[in-house]
Amino acid sequence: MTRAERYAAAGAADGDDRPDLCGPDLQPIFQSLFDRHARDVRRYLASRAGPGAADDLVGETFLIALQHRASYDPARASARAWLFGIATNLLRQHARAEIRYLRMTARDHGTPVAHGHADRVADQVDAQVRVRELAAALAGLAPGDRDVLLLSSWGELDASEIGAVLGIPAGTVRSRLHRVRRLLRARATPKAPPSLEGERDDD
Repeated sequence: MTRAERYAAAGAADGDDRPDLCGPDLQPIFQSLFDRHARDVRRYLASRAGPGAADDLVGETFLIALQHRASYDPARASARAWLFGIATNLLRQHARAEIRYLRMTARDHGTPVAHGHADRVADQVDAQVRVRELAAALAGLAPGDRDVLLLSSWGELDASEIGAVLGIPAGTVRSRLHRVRRLLRARATPKAPPSLEGERDDD
C-alpha cells in the first residue's frame, strides 16, 4: 500500500487528525494542529516539567514536528499521538529538569491554609499531602514507566495511542499501567488521586 493509500485509509477512520504533511501548503495544516493540540500538549508538559519550561517545550515540539514532518506516517498514529511522542522525547532530554520539578513539588507543594470551615481546611491539607506523595512516587519511577503512566493519566491517551508514541504493543502498555498503578497504590494513602485510579484500557 502506498503512503497516499495508507493516508486515505487512516484518515477515513480518524477524521481530520491524520493529515498529509507532505503536501505543498503546510501553513494551514500546522496552524490547525497547533490550535487543536497545543493546549493539551502544554498541559502535559507543564505537569511533568513545570509551567516555566512548558511554553518553550511546546514551541520546540511543534518546531521539531515541522522539521521532521516527512517522518510522520498517518497509518501509524494520529497527529495528536505523534505530537505527544515528540513532547515525551523532549522530556527525556530534559529528564533532570523533570525529576527536579517533581522533587520540588514533593517538598514544597501547597499554599498556606486559611482559617475557615474545618472540613474544607482538612480537605485542602489532605490534597496537599497527596500531591506531595504522588510527586515523590513519580520521581522514583523508571523513565519508561513514568512515560506510560503520565501519557495515560495526564496526556489522556489510550493504550493504542501510547503504544504508537512509545513503539510498543498496546498490550504491553496495559500491562505496564496495571503494574505501575498497583505500585503507586501500594505506596499511596487510602485517598489516592482519582486521576490516576481510573484505568484507560480502551484501544
